[in-house]
Amino acid sequence: MPKRANGAERVVRDAVLAGIPAASRVVLAVSGGRDSMVLLDAAVRWRRGSVVAVATFDHGTGTAATVACELVRRVAAEAHVLVAHRRDEGLARTEAAWRAARWSFLREATRHFNARVATAHTRDDQVETVFMRALRGAGVRGLAGLYAPSPVVRPLLDVSRADVEAYAELRGVPFVSDPSNLSRDYLRNRVRLDLLPALERAHPGFAAALVALSRRAATWRDAVERVVDAMEPRREGDAVFVPSPPIESLDREALVHVWPAIAGRAGIALDRRGTLRLTAFSVQRSGRGPVQIAGGFEVVRHPRSFEIRRAR
Repeated sequence: MPKRANGAERVVRDAVLAGIPAASRVVLAVSGGRDSMVLLDAAVRWRRGSVVAVATFDHGTGTAATVACELVRRVAAEAHVLVAHRRDEGLARTEAAWRAARWSFLREATRHFNARVATAHTRDDQVETVFMRALRGAGVRGLAGLYAPSPVVRPLLDVSRADVEAYAELRGVPFVSDPSNLSRDYLRNRVRLDLLPALERAHPGFAAALVALSRRAATWRDAVERVVDAMEPRREGDAVFVPSPPIESLDREALVHVWPAIAGRAGIALDRRGTLRLTAFSVQRSGRGPVQIAGGFEVVRHPRSFEIRRAR
């Protein structure tokens, strides 16, 4: 057995055993690509009792997508694992539309099976995500990337794509290559194929430095979340209420970090403009709002609380 393949098998096995606890229930998100098919193979081998279903989504983008979903259904059936499947037609041809439709389907599947979704994101995916967020001017919160607290299980997140490839070759894992992964029309592909390799050649260890940066950002983000927890925010439908006294006791520097964490409780990714607007609103101690923020939401001030709600 080649040395790389042997080591890769151990790495993937250890990651799956650690990332999917024996007593857990997971729905594997499997696209039919190499990474997710390796996750399916490894999870069935070493955490079979935790795998309650496989979820696969055909975006309706062409033959490759349909063939990939059929492969997932066949392999899962051979492993005697339930399959949740959906095909969507007429989606806007954007990465954001595909992602939104896929995650809507995955959330439905996890509710149906009373389980958490497990994805095959790798260390390389984390590097790409953090780099892209840095390009877009993300703050510390965003630079945590996939290390941020999440209900999603990512057992392969510290496994390199090279180890996943070696495992697939060793095990003869079948997969379908998505031709769109080679298209430079998409930013992630340009980052993966061009920018990151060039930066790694110019500065060896660049990717490792991004991983270390994201770990520090995730630690910082966790500390901020604990501060917000202490404020005891409550959710009522789409709205989130947070007591105003602890907010009004903070200075501008702290509020710039706390407000995005609070907004996250309402499922909102607060941009810099919205963050600064809310910070100014919090410290002026006058006016009830509403203050418009991202995603069609607004913030209003009540006598003893701030409310994040859908704009009226």
